[in-house]
Amino acid sequence: MNPPHDQTASDSGLDRLASVNLNLLAPMLALLEEVSVTRAAVRVGMSQPAMSHALGRMRRLVGDDLVERQGSGLVLTPRAVELIAPLRELLRQTARLVDFPGFDPREDSRTITVAMTSSTAFVVGARLARLVAERAPNATLRIRNFTSPQPQDFIDGGVDAVLVSEAFTSPYPRRRLYENRWVVIAHPDTDPDASALDLLTSLPHVAYDTPQRVSPYAAMDAGGLDYRIGQFVSDFLLIPHLVSEVKGVAVHTFRVASAMRDLVDIRIEEFPLPVPALGVDVVWNPRLADEKFIAWLWEIFVEVATFE
Repeated sequence: MNPPHDQTASDSGLDRLASVNLNLLAPMLALLEEVSVTRAAVRVGMSQPAMSHALGRMRRLVGDDLVERQGSGLVLTPRAVELIAPLRELLRQTARLVDFPGFDPREDSRTITVAMTSSTAFVVGARLARLVAERAPNATLRIRNFTSPQPQDFIDGGVDAVLVSEAFTSPYPRRRLYENRWVVIAHPDTDPDASALDLLTSLPHVAYDTPQRVSPYAAMDAGGLDYRIGQFVSDFLLIPHLVSEVKGVAVHTFRVASAMRDLVDIRIEEFPLPVPALGVDVVWNPRLADEKFIAWLWEIFVEVATFE
């Protein structure tokens, strides 16, 4: 009769696991996420021939081809797609077990990388830098600006987190950080008795040049407002400066306009039509496994965002 612990090992699958080359798991996840032998090899520090050889062993291990040639590239098999989430979670748990004895912000010297638009950086960047410097004095903060989030932001060596407006999509879970309501901005020399609605219908607009119109313009169109675009600009942060110089009008977010008012001469009025605020979310890099660090940085984000 076998000892009880042998039976337990058999029941849990540990006896079979002992015969599995666990060194294949990290390259396998890299291959499934990159869908490229070359990129997967670079990501895990292997040569391309070594990765190709490892692919053969992966296929024998799971009994599936994993990737198939289609045209000039590769595509995942249905079984490979099913493997991504459990394999990612397994490696995340393993990393947590062996790599993270405990995050101590007073001692940690990592580089903290956060991506955001220039407008978001204008609103929260200085406060974020100040709090990180105070609470993690040995760390380095890297703020990476973008026009829209890119897939490479969410790979190993990418960003820790992205601060992104709800207007941008992301394949990963997101958590709302703050709301940014819409306002009307104009030059202060405009008629003080003119309402926000008057300003919108009488002055040329400085508008953000994007294929997806911001929601206030959809509300104005739905309400039948007659307005004219005088200028388009591709940098949202530049709009208040142009309004202050050319004496036009614009719709903007309150937090940017409020911060910009310290630098340029603008008038701020509430947007006159019902329109939902613009949400700004945090999207974490799914490959970030240090939960203590994530919790600490989330608290920093919340403190940064709590102001009017």
